This record gives sequence, structure tokens and C-alpha cells, in this order.
Amino acid sequence: MDAFTVDDLVACYRRGVFPMADSREDESIFLIDPERRGVLPLDGFHLPRRLARTIRSDPYEVRIDTAFDAVVEACAASGPGRIETWINGPIQKMYSDLFSRGAAHCVECWADGILVGGLYGVSLGSAFFGESMFSIRRDASKIALVHLVARLIEGGYRLLDTQFITDHLKQFGTTEISRSDYQKRLRRALQDQADFYRLTTGASGEEALQAISQAS
Repeated sequence: MDAFTVDDLVACYRRGVFPMADSREDESIFLIDPERRGVLPLDGFHLPRRLARTIRSDPYEVRIDTAFDAVVEACAASGPGRIETWINGPIQKMYSDLFSRGAAHCVECWADGILVGGLYGVSLGSAFFGESMFSIRRDASKIALVHLVARLIEGGYRLLDTQFITDHLKQFGTTEISRSDYQKRLRRALQDQADFYRLTTGASGEEALQAISQAS
């Protein structure tokens, strides 16, 4: 795809499609508009009890938007069970530009000064489009997801798009909906404006759990 810009990327999200690459080394980009879409209901988030206990203990320092490029790079890297990734150089550059505009965010987990897990995504209106996550320590990406959900609930978001559904996401209540249903939810979410920073950037695990319990 020639001359695909960050403005094109925003327009794609607004109409319900998102970019991918065949591999890390492939510089081309193609657009995905799946017939079935994964969404995680913010008012029906399921938190496993063991994970809730872990989150209360605050095993990692959770930071917001302090190392966006590092999170994307870690998500793009190959690893055990993930030899190839869909995040290539042009995609990384566009998301970095989106972050500079305030339209992309990340949640990070740190241990002893090392980035050990996190996730990133795109924020438009009251919709958050989750892109990718990574973890090199136990539960790090799960903890990042819980903190993200708490932040979205507190900030007044209406839609958390996970794009696809996986076994990893199913445990949190992610469901599949039709393309037409997704388009309706997306249109409603784009009409409102949410606040990603309404929850304090230094929120503890207990504060995150409280935000989620209030929405259940």
C-alpha cells in the first residue's frame, strides 16, 4: 500500500478497519475488516480470583505512557510461541506518530527498572482499540490489561475492541460480535469523548480493582 499515512490510519479506525503486515520484515501493509470482531465488555469484565490477589500485591510498578516505543518494540519482537509478528517498521512508525498526537497509549509493567510487560492501543472518542501486548514475567501482560480496563472504565470509555478473540482474552469475558453490531457500537463510541488520564497515572492495584468493581 503506497503512501499510507497516519491520517489514513486514523480514518481506518474510524470506519472499523485496522492495519497488519504479513511479517516483521515485510514493509507492506494491508487492512483487516473481520466478519467477527472481538470486544471486551467494560461492564462485564471477568477478573480471575488468583489474578485479583496478585494485583492487590502490586508485584510490578505500573506506568502509563512513559515508554511507548519500547512497548511497541517488545510487542513486535519474536519470542517463545511467537516466531513471526505482524508489526513491521512502517506500522511502528505510524503508531509512534499517533502517540505523539495523543491518540495512542500504553500501559507498562516494570520490575527493578526493567520493562517486563505491557500493551498499547489507539484511543479515539470513547473507543479504545487494543493492538498488542507482551510479557516476559508472570502475569505482567494480564496486570497491564486489568489496569487498562480500570482506566477505560474510570475515563468513560464505551468500547474496548480486541480485534480478534483468543483463549487468553476469553478468560476476561471477551466475546465475538458481528461486523454490523461492531459498526453500531463503534459509531456510538466515536460520538463521545473519554479521558484516558482520569484515573491517576500512579494508580495502585487496589484502586484499579475498585474502578472495575464499580462497573460490574
